Amino acid sequence: DDTIHIQCNGTAGQSFGAFLARGVTLDLVGEGNDYVGKGLSGGRIIVRSPNDFRGLGTDHIIVGNTELYGATGGEAYFNGVAVERFAVRNSGAAAVVEGTGDHGCEYMTGGTVVVLGATGRNFAAGMSGGIAYVLDERGQFVDFRCNKASVDLEPVMDVEDQNLLKATIYRHFDATQSPRARHILENWNTMLPKFVKVFPHEFRKALARKKAQAAAAATVIPATSGQPAQVNA
Repeated sequence: DDTIHIQCNGTAGQSFGAFLARGVTLDLVGEGNDYVGKGLSGGRIIVRSPNDFRGLGTDHIIVGNTELYGATGGEAYFNGVAVERFAVRNSGAAAVVEGTGDHGCEYMTGGTVVVLGATGRNFAAGMSGGIAYVLDERGQFVDFRCNKASVDLEPVMDVEDQNLLKATIYRHFDATQSPRARHILENWNTMLPKFVKVFPHEFRKALARKKAQAAAAATVIPATSGQPAQVNA
């Protein structure tokens, strides 16, 4: 990771970091247009506000529509709000954003998405894999923002989930110096109960099958030759 680190400043056009390969980091101080990280393939993308920006990430749009479309791996950290269809068809990338527009995580099949702010409507429509963690401070996500046809919504109770969520937010802070991330980490015990885990039905079934197969394999008695074991004095 980070074999090549490219520092960018200003406004990126369409498809910034598309198909970015492992080992390359694009660090943009400014803002991106649509399709940032399209097909991301293992690289790291950072889009963050200038040091003299006085607002909060949850209050301004930093990238456009359909970011991380079809991403298969890598990481992306956005110190602001993405517009519509964030992480649509994501199948393996890890990403943090501080708010989304409509249709976030639509048709997502893998990866991890953390949203540190409000979402638009129809979040998780057709989502069949991966996990999303959404900070629902206003209490609107569960009842009004999420499409629950293919996902379960639950608190982040599992210790493994909590550790993954906290580590991902730490990486977001390291990459962007986000005041939002800092506030969450400094008030972790208060903020953690406000996160909602978005868990697809199909992914839950797949994990259950995998667990059952592993348990069955562990109970198989290995075949023997029928000969008594030889013990050396």
